[in-house]
Amino acid sequence: MKPNAKMAMLMLSTALSATAANADTARVFIPEGSADAIRIVDATTGQSVGRVAGTEAVHGLAGSPNSRYLIAGSYMEIDREDAAEMSKPSAVSEDEHAAHHAKPKKTLGATDAGISLLSVIDAATGDLLRKIEVPGAVHHVAISPDGRFAVSTHPNGDGISVVALETFELSAWIPTGAMPNYAIFGTDPGVVYISNAGNGTVSEVDLEQGIVLRNMIAGEAPEHLAMAYDGSSLFVADAENGQVVEIDLVTGRDLRSFEIGGEIHGLDLSEDQTHLFVAAKESDRLVSIDLESGKFTSRALSPSPYHLTTIPGTGSVFVSSRDEPKVWIVDGATLMAKKEIPIEGEGHQMVAMRN
Repeated sequence: MKPNAKMAMLMLSTALSATAANADTARVFIPEGSADAIRIVDATTGQSVGRVAGTEAVHGLAGSPNSRYLIAGSYMEIDREDAAEMSKPSAVSEDEHAAHHAKPKKTLGATDAGISLLSVIDAATGDLLRKIEVPGAVHHVAISPDGRFAVSTHPNGDGISVVALETFELSAWIPTGAMPNYAIFGTDPGVVYISNAGNGTVSEVDLEQGIVLRNMIAGEAPEHLAMAYDGSSLFVADAENGQVVEIDLVTGRDLRSFEIGGEIHGLDLSEDQTHLFVAAKESDRLVSIDLESGKFTSRALSPSPYHLTTIPGTGSVFVSSRDEPKVWIVDGATLMAKKEIPIEGEGHQMVAMRN
């Protein structure tokens, strides 16, 4: 095994985390990208309460109230020998693991795809439990509302992987479109929506049948997604064109669009569903759109607001910077930054969870 794989295994076996003392305390998990770790912070104070190490090039991260797991995706591809070693669960013997990998498997995904890893994390304790091989670098991740499936987007493979969380097995590969970017569920746990940045569409995917039910036009380069709580509409960041497109999921057609200007990135709905927050990355602003009136308010936030996540029960939005290792805690009503959280690497797809 290569030295870097040995080091990763050491990091995995010594993964360190902490659980907040108050069982009702909300925590936010912040992937730190090139720092190969996930930082855990108190949702109200921003104080660091733990860290999960050994999550290589972590970008995508997903959780669900109906799953005991967080699933983290790596944007790094590795060779198959290293993947076999790095994905071995700590409770499994070397012989059992070797026997498992010796079993012939149906190839899922492109035959020439590299291997990347999903990290399975205990959401309550922050313990890193195991790793799962998937075909190709992972961009974003989503867990189905019933906690049964983890879906990952693979931009280099033009498709998504589906992992069954009861068995931790890769169960399906589904082609979607060019450069799939983001994954999000609505109210149906068997249907996931995938933005395809390379062909300007959003795919509606049936996980049970393993097929794309329909493709919906969504600007030119759709990336991040936000779903209305009732599953009636989907907000799509047409990133390079600086606009957000709202799609009616009954008809599959655009309802309206919001012109932000400049390159945009993350977006999320306020907890009461009345406002949409947008990270205006190029113009160094955080934008709030009143969805009833369509009016915008914005405030300077510099440099390069990137990923953002609404934190339930706090009135706050966590926003990361693409250019500096920090995350802002922003008041959702005033858009004022209340605090900066220092991190390492880059803050990517953040998840808020309660103990």
